[in-house]
Amino acid sequence: MNTLVVDRDGPVAIVTLNRPEVLNALSSALCRQLCETLASLDNNETVHALILTGAGDRAFSAGVDLKELESNPDAIAAIEKYDPVRALKQCRTPVIGAINGVALTGGLEVALGCDMLIAASNARFADTHARVGLLPGWGLSQRLSRLIGVNRAQQMSLSGNFIDAPTALAWGLVNEMVAPEQLLDRARALATDIAGADRAFIRRYKALIDRGFDAPLGAALEMERQTAWSYNHSVSTGAIKDRRQGVMARGRDQKGEG
Repeated sequence: MNTLVVDRDGPVAIVTLNRPEVLNALSSALCRQLCETLASLDNNETVHALILTGAGDRAFSAGVDLKELESNPDAIAAIEKYDPVRALKQCRTPVIGAINGVALTGGLEVALGCDMLIAASNARFADTHARVGLLPGWGLSQRLSRLIGVNRAQQMSLSGNFIDAPTALAWGLVNEMVAPEQLLDRARALATDIAGADRAFIRRYKALIDRGFDAPLGAALEMERQTAWSYNHSVSTGAIKDRRQGVMARGRDQKGEG
């Protein structure tokens, strides 16, 4: 089965993380494929807007594939090299994240890499880096606080607790919330609105917004990157395996109560 699926709807490309059996976990191979696909679509003159979503109705993405990290010591280096959030931020084409279920840890980082987010009403969001014992290296420690405020970001990141879609909407984490069956239709409608404007102008305007917002962020992201990968390479695969079980148990028990 293809781990990444691309569909076209006129000028809109829909990119689907397609590992529903593992909650669309981000393996190193999927990270590489996503980076390469985003670059290819961004260079396609017929693509004016992108939608990024997950297969199934349970998860947008449960984050980095921790089972792979447990069994493959080289996996951290691979996901450091193929950074999907960096690929999203380098994409000149606007990207709408259609959050169809849980967006967890690395999956939340990927969601934050999108330009705007629409969430299904059953979506949930959590940052469990503190529970796993790995520092975020794709920008979460800096972007989340800039989006929802530092106090709420600290609440999410230091507790590892889930928030539900209504809370995410109230906090400004997502732009809109819709019924699950309406999610892709609403994302397509918004993407079509964007695609209706001049492609070159939209790219120029998006770059202007991004540059202004990221002006003080670049140094902070580089600081996170250097700190995270230096630390994460020192974490043993056995430690990841032990902590993963606890993270999974908490995810089953929590319903997004904050």
